[in-house]
Amino acid sequence: MKISLSQIKNDRTTNIATRCPHCGHFGTFTPVAGSDVRTYHNEHNRGEVTTNFLGIRRCPNERCHGHLFFIAGNNRDVLLTSPSETIPFDKENIPEKVLNAFEEAIKCHSNSCFIASAIMIRKTLEEICIDRGATGKNLYLKLQDLGGKILIPQELLAGMNELRLLGNDAAHIEAQTFSDIGKEEIEVSLEFAKEILKAVYQYDNLLKRLKKLKEKNNTVS
Repeated sequence: MKISLSQIKNDRTTNIATRCPHCGHFGTFTPVAGSDVRTYHNEHNRGEVTTNFLGIRRCPNERCHGHLFFIAGNNRDVLLTSPSETIPFDKENIPEKVLNAFEEAIKCHSNSCFIASAIMIRKTLEEICIDRGATGKNLYLKLQDLGGKILIPQELLAGMNELRLLGNDAAHIEAQTFSDIGKEEIEVSLEFAKEILKAVYQYDNLLKRLKKLKEKNNTVS
């Protein structure tokens, strides 16, 4: 996003409510380093017309206090932050290579690089197949093999193939399975990928924790 700074003034500060791109905490960010900057232009018979506000904020989470630069509209609605907000997800028990691919997909989405995000979602599937020992000469066959190596709902297995096709469309001009690869398509795909990661890497761990609690209660009784 480009903001023209033809005319600027210092202005009062205001709190910004958003999710921290550093720690994922949602809260009201406090001002840093004095006043905000207001951009404006002089309009005939109307005087100064505000276009945007720019400023620096700090994450309210005491364990983070991460820096955030923001651009807001004239009604103080946040248009852009840097670093940009990312979709939160649970990273527990996800292997490093799978996690790195999915985090890159999320970062691409946060910067409106939707085609790149689709490609990295596909990369996430490839890393899952490698991690679980699924084989095949292409991703389609690897996903078929993966279905016999893991226990997850058939709907998620079918969804993996849809995500594969989305990644194909992003990587190849001639592919036209999806009519568009935009914000909505990627956000739905990321949410689906999150459910896949939960099923493959986190449900079993959660069950083990539950069984340990059961064993502990039986010992006490």
